[in-house]
This record gives sequence, structure tokens and C-alpha cells, in this order.
Amino acid sequence: MILAFDTYYYNNKAKTVGVSFNSWLDDTVFEIKEEIIEDVPDYEPGAFYKRELPCILSLLKQYNLEDVELVIVDSYVLLDDDGKLGLGGHLYNSLDKKIPIVGVAKSSFHLNKTNSKPLLRGDSIKPLYISAIGINLDEAYELVKSMHGNYRIPTLLQILDTKTKEK
Repeated sequence: MILAFDTYYYNNKAKTVGVSFNSWLDDTVFEIKEEIIEDVPDYEPGAFYKRELPCILSLLKQYNLEDVELVIVDSYVLLDDDGKLGLGGHLYNSLDKKIPIVGVAKSSFHLNKTNSKPLLRGDSIKPLYISAIGINLDEAYELVKSMHGNYRIPTLLQILDTKTKEK
């Protein structure tokens, strides 16, 4: 099973949604789980993971981790060319480095040229930025590239994004 997570923040709350699917080519999710956490800490520049990691770890308790082959996060895994950990890297460490993490970020991070790879999908002229840990970056890039959908954002990740923002 492959999992993808995203979190949306509003009114001092965090709504985290997880979607599961079995194949990178799937066009529908297998299952959707969600959780709302109150009193989330404020965003700390350069330390986004401190805000979002607890939300993902809390929702992960609803899954049997032995069934999870990979996790996708809406963020970077590594933040710079020196390997500074981003959300995905901290998640990887929290999972005892047993489950590969792929980051799919929507914006460029200027310090990250070697640990991320821009991916153009569909007719978009704006790339997604793929990063990875526990799996080769080129392999992660090809897997995200292969995901269902004709647009910049793969179908399953668009479903995730939409579900996250629903009240």
C-alpha cells in the first residue's frame, strides 16, 4: 500500500488527510482517513516539520505500517544540497528509516538543486519538485511521473488536496 498525506490549517486547527492506494497507476483511492487536531503550533520559518510532523504521525496510527511500502508527503524530503532534513526526512527518521518517503512539492526551494528534481506533467509549464529518502531520487521521479492524470498534479494527489480543504 502507498500512502499520501497532506494537512490544511485553519482556526488554530490542522486537518490531516491520508489517502491509500495500491498502484502508482491507480485513478481512485483505496481509502481516505482524516483527523483534526486542535491547538497546533504556529509555523516556524525553516522548521515546517515541527508543525506538520505530529499531525502525520498521529494519523499514521490508524494504519498497519507493515502494509505500507512508501509514503508521499506534500513537501520536501531534503531541503538543500547538503541534505538538511525537511518534513519527509524527519518523517523517515520517525519511522525508523523503514519506509521510503517521496516528497512532492509545488514550489521551488532555491537551496535544493541536487536533492530534488523538477517534474513537468501534462501541459503545465510549472514543475512539481520531487525529493526522496529511502528510495533513489530518479526512481521516485519516474514513479510520480507515471501517476494517473493529465495535469500537473496527479489525480490521487489532487483528490488528497481537495479532501484536505473540505470542511
